[in-house]
Amino acid sequence: MAAPEAWRARSCWFCEVAAATTMEATSREAAPAKSSASGPNAPPALFELCGRAVSAHMGVLESGVWALPGPILQSILPLLNIYYLERIEETALKKGLSTQAIWRRLWDELMKTRPSSLESVTCWRAKFMEAFFSHVLRGTIDVSSDRRLCDQRFSPLLHSSRHVRQLTICNMLQGATELVAEPNRRVLETLASSLHTLKFRHLLFSDVAAQQSLRQLLHQLIHHGAVSQVSLYSWPVPESALFILILTMSAGFWQPGPGGPPCRLCGEASRGRAPSRDEGSLLLGSRRPRRDAAERCAAALMASRRKSEAKQMPRVAPATRVTRRSAQESLTAGGTDLKRELHPPATSHEAPGTKRPPSAPAATSSASSSTSSCKRAPASSVPQPKPLKRFKRAAGKKGARTRQGPGTESEDLYDFVFIVAGEKEDGEEMEIGEVACGALDGSDPSCLGLPALEASQRFRSISTLELFTVPLSTEAALTLCHLLSSWVSLESLTLSYNGLGSNIFRLLDSLRALSGQAGCRLRALHLSDLFSPLPILELTRAIVRALPLLRVLSIRVDHPSQRDNPGVPGNAGPPSHIIGDEEIPENCLEQLEMGFPRGAQPAPLLCSVLKASGSLQQLSLDSATFASPQDFGLVLQTLKEYNLALKRLSFHDMNLADCQSEVLFLLQNLTLQEITFSFCRLFEKRPAQFLPEMVAAMKGNSTLKGLRLPGNRLGNAGLLALADVFSEDSSSSLCQLDISSNCIKPDGLLEFAKRLERWGRGAFGHLRLFQNWLDQDAVTAREAIRRLRATCHVVSDSWDSSQAFADYVSTM
Repeated sequence: MAAPEAWRARSCWFCEVAAATTMEATSREAAPAKSSASGPNAPPALFELCGRAVSAHMGVLESGVWALPGPILQSILPLLNIYYLERIEETALKKGLSTQAIWRRLWDELMKTRPSSLESVTCWRAKFMEAFFSHVLRGTIDVSSDRRLCDQRFSPLLHSSRHVRQLTICNMLQGATELVAEPNRRVLETLASSLHTLKFRHLLFSDVAAQQSLRQLLHQLIHHGAVSQVSLYSWPVPESALFILILTMSAGFWQPGPGGPPCRLCGEASRGRAPSRDEGSLLLGSRRPRRDAAERCAAALMASRRKSEAKQMPRVAPATRVTRRSAQESLTAGGTDLKRELHPPATSHEAPGTKRPPSAPAATSSASSSTSSCKRAPASSVPQPKPLKRFKRAAGKKGARTRQGPGTESEDLYDFVFIVAGEKEDGEEMEIGEVACGALDGSDPSCLGLPALEASQRFRSISTLELFTVPLSTEAALTLCHLLSSWVSLESLTLSYNGLGSNIFRLLDSLRALSGQAGCRLRALHLSDLFSPLPILELTRAIVRALPLLRVLSIRVDHPSQRDNPGVPGNAGPPSHIIGDEEIPENCLEQLEMGFPRGAQPAPLLCSVLKASGSLQQLSLDSATFASPQDFGLVLQTLKEYNLALKRLSFHDMNLADCQSEVLFLLQNLTLQEITFSFCRLFEKRPAQFLPEMVAAMKGNSTLKGLRLPGNRLGNAGLLALADVFSEDSSSSLCQLDISSNCIKPDGLLEFAKRLERWGRGAFGHLRLFQNWLDQDAVTAREAIRRLRATCHVVSDSWDSSQAFADYVSTM
């Protein structure tokens, strides 16, 4: 009896509170309540009015509302604003109530966008709050426009930040400045623990202030946070300074910008730390820092890119040489105390009498800033036993320019990436023209690699890097390759349509160097581009050699390599250490996806990769063309003999009309669990003879679980032939069938459904029917789908088949 009495007590309490709050309602709200008191729907209307009043006073009544019985609380939930609806989620779950439908309705009414059909939304609350955070941050939603979004007791950004798993920064870095502002400090701290993925889309040129804000944002979200993935999308003209900033911060390096505030977290982490060594020596090693040929090449490129800017600055004299000996002398000149080193001022000046070429993109404090920041150099007042040296950049013989202000902080960052351990001293000089035109074309072997920075000198770094449609200049490619060579925490790398060109050789060198690092975690590489200086199979062999521990490799080249035409001027070919005739060592590859350009591919090269990939479980070949069916059969025979763990095999956009015997050979393979023939023209020749042979092979295969045949012009006759696979005398265990884009009409689908019913076949899984001619007879199509749903899960769509008249004629 205690429970009903408690329930009645809570109900009475609610009625009393509702009555009291109703008295405070406006006369406009109270009048309808009085007029409807005698109507048949009076209790619901009064309850809703009371619920709205309670919702408006949740600041006082929140704890009491949480204690309400489930039936009453369920009616109040839709009336709450998003802040209290989010806070009451845990209590609602304990009472057996779900708020998912409410959040879905809020999404439809306020966001007014439809989620992608490929997206499976598991929690509408998290999805809504994440999108709400982004809209508020960009200023694209007015929280005061809807009572469900507005509450003076809550901060929209702070309240929704803990649900943000993915944040996108667009255009002019909107939102970066707001997030690092002091009023949003708690928001940034929450994001540091909740955010996992950071995306950049359609970036434009940004000013120094925005880049400084981004620097602080990345430092807290990556170095002191939980961000593990950084993705860049659609950046047609990348700004070098901004791109290098994002790369270096993602790799774990941090150089405080000139005049930027000290990092509070770095100071807390270092407070009380007893230094054991000079931090400058930790970063640079025991020898003095020197530049190798590739670093001077990159510096020369940056100098030429900024040549027009340098001409507009006062007191600038042209310089044509970069002297290595003068660079060494200037690097060892000058010094600063520790406090100044750890907190670079907004303006730093060169030592009196020091000269530098105005065309060189160097800055005076780059090495010192890198020394103080790369080894988690904190903002701390603890004295160090040895003062750090402030290194100077290369000095020229003509003119001088004093570095002022934060405008050159991007140059500091670029120099910071390339401050490495020194080489043997020499006094050779290099013309800038020679550097740009000679050393970077791959003719100088010493220019192909960059020394790696020790991983111990870094902050926390990300594990996934994705670059989609971001053209990489030579300097950007050099920076990326230099960072990759020691980026041991990187697990997945995606480079999609970046215009690498001959820089692919430097990428292979850096990946080989990374593979030799202790603790290398790179296991997935996705590479695609319009052109490649190497044929795709040779490129695949080079990657597998460089990364024997790779698990996933996806590679696509859209156009043939120029190396296939030896008459092309300047086509010198790859370095000898990249391509070799020796056998590929055994690797750990489990998934291989290849998209081929037009032209016949040498089957022996592909077979050599397959033979070395004994652990391969999934293989996908897109647009592959072989010289003859015998070459295709050689590939299949290699798969049978050397890839015993292969489970999934996919062919897309391949002409297999003349390879029917090879297809039957595949269908008889008792190790494959899933086979895909997508737009492979399977039934273009001899369909009447080939279909029965194909069905017989499938009926005897008890291991094949999935068969995908989209775009093969199967037609009604072919579909009815496939129905025999599910007959009573079949040992097939097929549970997934994809017959999309196969010119199937409603009457043929209905007959297919009737045959499955007649054989009493149990539910066999999924049936995909996209883009078939089911709109020609909607009634018959609905009846066929109704019958099929008693046997399997049917996935279809509404498609206008009038656009497929040519296919219809071809199957008549």
